[in-house]
Amino acid sequence: MDNRRLILLCIFSFSLVMLWDAWQKHNNPQPSAPTTTAAAASSAVPTPSGNLSAQSAPGNAVSTAVPVPGAVGQGGEVIEVKTDLFVAQVSAQGGDFVGLELNNYKATEDKSKVFRLFDEKHLYAAQSGLIGDSLPNHKTLFTVVPGKRELGAGEDTLELRLEAPASGGVGVTKVYTFKRGSYLVDVAYEITNGGQKLLAPHAYYQLQRDIQAPAGESRMVSTYTGPAVYTEQGKFQKIKFDEILDGKAKFEQKADNGWISMIQHYFVSAWIPQEKLAREYYVRKLDNTVNPVVTAGVIVPVQEVAPGDKAVVRTSLYAGPQLQSILEQLAKPVAEGGIGAQGLPLVVDYGWLTIVAAPIFWLLEFIHKLVGNWGWAIILLTVLIKAVFFPLSAASYKSMAKMRTITPRLQALKERCGDDRQKLNIEMMNLYKTEKINPLGGCLPILVQIPVFIALYWALLGAVEMRDAPWMFWIKDLSSQDPYYILPIIMMVTMLIQTKLNPTPPDPIQAKVTMIMPFAFGFMFFWFPAGLVLYWVVNNTLSIAQQWQITRMIERGGKAANDPKA
Repeated sequence: MDNRRLILLCIFSFSLVMLWDAWQKHNNPQPSAPTTTAAAASSAVPTPSGNLSAQSAPGNAVSTAVPVPGAVGQGGEVIEVKTDLFVAQVSAQGGDFVGLELNNYKATEDKSKVFRLFDEKHLYAAQSGLIGDSLPNHKTLFTVVPGKRELGAGEDTLELRLEAPASGGVGVTKVYTFKRGSYLVDVAYEITNGGQKLLAPHAYYQLQRDIQAPAGESRMVSTYTGPAVYTEQGKFQKIKFDEILDGKAKFEQKADNGWISMIQHYFVSAWIPQEKLAREYYVRKLDNTVNPVVTAGVIVPVQEVAPGDKAVVRTSLYAGPQLQSILEQLAKPVAEGGIGAQGLPLVVDYGWLTIVAAPIFWLLEFIHKLVGNWGWAIILLTVLIKAVFFPLSAASYKSMAKMRTITPRLQALKERCGDDRQKLNIEMMNLYKTEKINPLGGCLPILVQIPVFIALYWALLGAVEMRDAPWMFWIKDLSSQDPYYILPIIMMVTMLIQTKLNPTPPDPIQAKVTMIMPFAFGFMFFWFPAGLVLYWVVNNTLSIAQQWQITRMIERGGKAANDPKA
């Protein structure tokens, strides 16, 4: 096989892998809104199965259905709670968590505003309720207990209490506890049984969201948006929106561990029940909505509450950025200072090369702690990776340099053999053998490096630490595209230089395709985040320096071989 074609095939393969990796989530269109019919999904959610109970008493209604909501938070007062990290809006209807503004993150499109995770406009909320006779759910109108609404200086916690209307002598108070320096919110139900019957209720916690992609999501750098569940049995399982709408979602539904979440680029919300507590996970689509809306939730049993007794059920809600240091801490057992949210760091979308991308980001984060700038950290990381692969790159460039020195002789062979392809291939292989050139030498070292390059691509793409992070001059946000397209143009130039350093394919069509690729590939990077383009520019620049030096050395020693008459 002609070595030039092999090298061209390697370049094409690498390009296709990168394109497929970036575009695969957009190759399938977003599901359209389902038609509302009498056969649509049941309006009763959620209902625990018979074996998910806390030794419920006979005749006690523990599986009373909770009605599907319409628009979240309608019909009730909205209370605003301020902490050092966010501003939360909680509706008196159901105590729904209907708004969340993250103080440390700017909005995707309007940088003068802060980013909103939960949002009534976007139909994204965290809901919860109790299942049982006359117990409050996320449609119940609560009464807000007066109290402080802002975490003051020197205060570490802040409570928001909402009281449900008493029914049958049963009193329920929903309590949100916010903590300084934390995106973790404690959600508790205090149940007082003043009635005559034994209570064995269940609690449910769910995330409701429409299926629209987050603002600013690019087709070039799409990441996963949708529910995900984690259990020790099933591990980390993504549940795609279209699978839910089609009723084909498959995941581990019953466990005594794990959590359920709603993921989008850079941010996540997750309900995390207490460790070793039986639970059921569920997802479903909602009826009577203009746009498709889904819920993903978990049901847990509550201890029996005898007449005259009290009980408290607590669950944690994490809603905030996918900061890996925080997620790793929460994943630790309670005894080690975490909350037992094993597997929570997996919400950071590293694609299919997590095993490689995770340590790469760890190294990038370590460098950032030393230099204090993510842009320079990317540059130094690129230099380190280039140094690790220096021997492989050198072998590749030596092979291409040798091919470059015998290009005139190959051209002469082509002219001498004419249309006799078999004779041409034999003559070429003899020439490779005489000159001790491995036809695969220019390609194999590159193939070995491709997984690392893709892993780094996903590490940079998935890290919320890059969001709004400046480098210098005109680059104010490494997670957004270069506003003036300077880096993509520089990248295109470096690719052209690399093409000139490579052997010229003898086939005119191959030569034209090779010259077009830098423009086509570089054009796509116009919409890539600046941090990713910065990596490619630095990597290409280092590659050019190495390849130029090796090519010069090889050509100096092979001038005699450049003469077609030799």
